[in-house]
Amino acid sequence: MMKFSVYFVAILLLSQLCIGCNDVSPQEDQTVDKNQKVTRATGRNLSSLAAQAPTQGQSTALEQETSSSDEEGGASTQINNSRKTAITEAVENVSPAVVSITVTEVVQGRRRVGFDQFYNRFFSAPMEREVSSMGSGFIISEDGLVVTNQHVAGENAKKVVISLSEGAEYEAQVLGSDELADLTLLKIDADRTFPTVEFGNSDSVIVGEWSLAVGNPFGLFETAEPSVTVGVVSAINRDFRPNPNEPRVYVDMIQTDAAINRGNSGGPLVDSEGKVIGVNTFIFTGGTSHGFVGLGFAIPSNRVQKIIRQLASSGEVELSFDPGLETREMTYQMVAQYDLPAIPGLLVQSVNRDGPAYEAGILPGDIILKIGNERVQSQMHARALLREFEEGDSMRVELLRKNERYETKMMLRKKVKE
Repeated sequence: MMKFSVYFVAILLLSQLCIGCNDVSPQEDQTVDKNQKVTRATGRNLSSLAAQAPTQGQSTALEQETSSSDEEGGASTQINNSRKTAITEAVENVSPAVVSITVTEVVQGRRRVGFDQFYNRFFSAPMEREVSSMGSGFIISEDGLVVTNQHVAGENAKKVVISLSEGAEYEAQVLGSDELADLTLLKIDADRTFPTVEFGNSDSVIVGEWSLAVGNPFGLFETAEPSVTVGVVSAINRDFRPNPNEPRVYVDMIQTDAAINRGNSGGPLVDSEGKVIGVNTFIFTGGTSHGFVGLGFAIPSNRVQKIIRQLASSGEVELSFDPGLETREMTYQMVAQYDLPAIPGLLVQSVNRDGPAYEAGILPGDIILKIGNERVQSQMHARALLREFEEGDSMRVELLRKNERYETKMMLRKKVKE
């Protein structure tokens, strides 16, 4: 009996030792599984978290995980902020002052209305009809002065409606327009303060810098919220020879590849600082299509400011000096009639003895070939070139007299009163 008892106690001790040799108990095994899941999810196991149990004043592991999520949210905010560039800021600055312009004009026409038996022929009578068009513009003063192209809104405008990006609409009046420069100044009829743009210095424009064309192409958007196209300044000082059938003369234009389409006319060309460097005016298609092919042109801002100052004060553009001569554009009829050389230029018809031309030695019969350094193409072109000078300037003139070329300088001043 004593042996059996000893044997049983030995077996019991051995079983306890074997139980101690097991890796984990079933309950501990479940804990390990959970621990492995946590390790896969967070990269840390429960024992490491336990080892990092916080002391008083320290954050818990859960708080640290939450803080990490907040940091990820902050990173997302930083990414959103990084999407803001000089271009987006420029758009944000200028867009509130860009407007859509709807113009109703009265167009004169003629139509056949009947048959006159006395003269045995049909006769026609004058007819007026209203035509609506759309364009863009931008506000330059808090009291509502708006700049646009003359071909958008001119003196024949019967009704002009300005639509702001915020949705408000106002009627406007034409303060003055200049067909030669293709610019018009409007005044919004409203007693409120308006957002404005800031002019940049077009003389400092760099070829290759960013440029933005802002406006309402094709009048697509009733809300008047402007659309934006982005490109670069492709060239500067682009001149276009006058078209005999076109009264406008474009000189020193800014060329851009930012898309300009119908409805963009009159809108601003903006640099990356959000400053207006030009007025979007026309595109060149090369005869291949009627759409944009990468050649858009804007009137430089410095010329725009000079002209609108005169439109604001007198409603028209006048020279600040009197050249003291009268000219006539050279034509084939004049060449044949007066036996003149067949050369483009202006024939001097008369000279005021008290004017700058007489003092510069210019005489009737001379043919003016150049004003400044530009070859004169037409009377309209000469008027445009004269606008580049002001009272007190010395203007170079190249002329032809008896088939010989001469060069002189005119000191520009106002006409001496008799």
